[in-house]
Amino acid sequence: MRTGPSHVADPGLKGIVLDCDGVILDSFQANSVFYNTLRRGVGLPPMSTEEAAYVHSHSVHESLRRIIPAELRDDLEAVKKQIRYTDLMPYLQLEPGLERFLRTARSKGLRLAICTNRTDTMGTILDHYHLSGFFYPVETAATVTFPKPHPEGLNKILDKWRLSRSEIAFIGDSAVDEQTAASARVRFWTYKNERLRAHVLIPSFDALSRWLLKRDRVI
Repeated sequence: MRTGPSHVADPGLKGIVLDCDGVILDSFQANSVFYNTLRRGVGLPPMSTEEAAYVHSHSVHESLRRIIPAELRDDLEAVKKQIRYTDLMPYLQLEPGLERFLRTARSKGLRLAICTNRTDTMGTILDHYHLSGFFYPVETAATVTFPKPHPEGLNKILDKWRLSRSEIAFIGDSAVDEQTAASARVRFWTYKNERLRAHVLIPSFDALSRWLLKRDRVI
């Protein structure tokens, strides 16, 4: 795995796409609280360690199919109505150095987008942290027919940016993200996860910002 800045400084790179959970946000605790609240509402015990890892990287629909038996799903809507996403915000934390990275990437003329398996909460998160102006487009499980690891989200971003596959990088932290990049045939940068196969291992956003400072501005 390549860890040096030379690949980040590649002049052919014109856009960076980020996953949300585990990349932009440390949201593991918030996801666990949300899904365990749903399980408790239908009379189930907390998730197993394996289930908690699964829901952290999959869409809400896939996650509910995994952790809620079919015969209990009819009761979910009533439970969901009792949960306000704003109540989960205290369990979320922006990744350290993220805002500096976003400003640095923009100063270098790089485009920024999001491709996530979140559904209708992504806008709330971006507004809460005043990050909406950094990203276009924002592709979620609600804006595509097929969520990650299907390449549809990344393909839509490429179309809107009018860029080729060789001109973008996708930053993710899970096997789902790795598969998504491979399916879309774009370069994959792994965030903090050394177990994934990637072109670049990003140890922190501060390191990524330092690497970007070594590149010329995109014309």
